[in-house]
Amino acid sequence: MTVEYLDLRAAIEELQTETDEAIRNVLEGGRYILGPEVEAFEREFAAFCGVRHCIGVGNGLDALQLLLRGFGIGPGDEVVVPAYTAVATWMAVTLVGATPVGADVHDTTWNLDAERVEAALTTRTKAVIAVHLFGQPAAMDPLAELAEGRGIVLIEDAAQAHGARYQGRRVGGLAHGAAFSFYPTKNLGALGDGGAVTTDDDELADTVRRLRTYGWRERDVSELKGINSRLDELQAGILRVRLRHLERWNGRRAEIAGTYLTALGDRVTTPTIPSWAEPVWHLFVIAAEGRDDVRRQLAERGIGTLVHYFPLPHLTPTYRADGWAEGSLPIAERLAETSVSLPLYPQLSKRASHEVVEAVLAVFG
Repeated sequence: MTVEYLDLRAAIEELQTETDEAIRNVLEGGRYILGPEVEAFEREFAAFCGVRHCIGVGNGLDALQLLLRGFGIGPGDEVVVPAYTAVATWMAVTLVGATPVGADVHDTTWNLDAERVEAALTTRTKAVIAVHLFGQPAAMDPLAELAEGRGIVLIEDAAQAHGARYQGRRVGGLAHGAAFSFYPTKNLGALGDGGAVTTDDDELADTVRRLRTYGWRERDVSELKGINSRLDELQAGILRVRLRHLERWNGRRAEIAGTYLTALGDRVTTPTIPSWAEPVWHLFVIAAEGRDDVRRQLAERGIGTLVHYFPLPHLTPTYRADGWAEGSLPIAERLAETSVSLPLYPQLSKRASHEVVEAVLAVFG
């Protein structure tokens, strides 16, 4: 049996009738940018996250950029970011003219570590971005205490964590502001690009709403130097459908992850799940020495895999040019050199998940 790493068609087939209706409603309504579907999704997703505001934008990278700009962060400022993350976390800082400063991660949770963040702070630090890596919340209380004590902004990069909980509270409302991506592979994914900012800060929400559309509050009157980054009506309609199923889908992800964890036991190393964390298992990642050979053997057994993230942002050419080099962030580098992501999505069958387990056990002996 061949098990694809990810089959996005399965979600479409599962919700075909509801999705078709949502698309038809948008087409017949005649509003395609910032209309009633976007407004309804913003209300519903804000309620889901337990915050007052959700602002739909063009993608997750823009959500991070607009948050940073909303806090007035720009040239001359530094923003501490995790070493182990997608390059978009670093790139958002660069695109507003600030400098990303990498901090190494915790060697068991693989998430941002407050002690290493503190060591990376300087007088120019204006913000910290905490990524909820692979759908597992970062330890937010120590970061929030550190940010408050230093008078800096704390931002959540929740692109992989729609619905995850930290100490019973949903991500998206754990910091001054949060950025979400609705890229098709996400737990809550659109059929194209999309993103959102969530916050309880009324002033920040107002600023981000203006920044996403040329700085307008009133059409054609640019109060700020904004950009064009808007969630469209079709994607909002599709996201509203999928939001209704997100909890169930996240539950299925947890079932599959539970199957993997129970069956694989001590054979593989995975990020530790603290007692206060309720992850949503965007990815199921194991650490494997000889990663390329492990992937080859799994492929020979019909199991698709991916690697997240290699090279790490600081070792890509654009950040090497800024002076980053191998050994700068050793824990993250070691993890990135050994990580393998196994198939995990809500429509993955029980038979398929057991095929994955059998293949992994065969490879790891």
